[in-house]
Amino acid sequence: MHTLTHFRLCPFSRAARLALAELNIEVELVEERPWEWRPEFLAVNPAGELPVLQMEGAEIPLCGIYAISEFLAEDSAPVQEDGDADEPFPLLPGDRAQRAEVRRLIDWFNGKFNREVTHELLQEKVYNRLQPHAAGTPDVDFLRAIRTNLRYHMSYISYLADRRRWLGGEELSFADLAAAAHLSSVDYLGEVPWEEFAVAKVWYARLKSRRAFRTILADRVPGALPAAHYADLDF
Repeated sequence: MHTLTHFRLCPFSRAARLALAELNIEVELVEERPWEWRPEFLAVNPAGELPVLQMEGAEIPLCGIYAISEFLAEDSAPVQEDGDADEPFPLLPGDRAQRAEVRRLIDWFNGKFNREVTHELLQEKVYNRLQPHAAGTPDVDFLRAIRTNLRYHMSYISYLADRRRWLGGEELSFADLAAAAHLSSVDYLGEVPWEEFAVAKVWYARLKSRRAFRTILADRVPGALPAAHYADLDF
């Protein structure tokens, strides 16, 4: 069976899980704590980054969300007539220009959004607490800056969702999955101000109600319980 080495709140791991679920590819999940830097894991991926997808029978593991998403995109199914249906769909749909736009947004969320929001929130509110020598309480001023960054990104998501059926265009794509993966990690912590961004909330609710999202919503991290509305489809 294929195996995915992941951490439950890692947004890149969640993006891979969403893509695999949308493509109906079953995997065994193996949890790895990214801050531990275990030699056994570094032997598989010297970068020490998650996720890692080991396809059954393959010699080379797929390390990192970029390699995994591009690999899966090459095998994804033809476009469905109804992009809202829970059927396999191409992760990178459209012509060259449309695929370039999807990739731009993927880079936005896995790069800019992660640097300015997801990584910092997880570090402050989760990773620091789960490490053997746990740090003190989160820095209030730092959290305030992260929340300001988040509102900027939420405004951009709202802008895209208001003008397009999906973030990358008329078809559901990996750009939506990447964005939703990051937002789901942030929402687990109760940090998304949904009441301020109604358009983004509607877009996210459409993704949240998809079958692929079920295991994401079932995630629980010991010592870091989710916000009360996290798994609620009518949030």
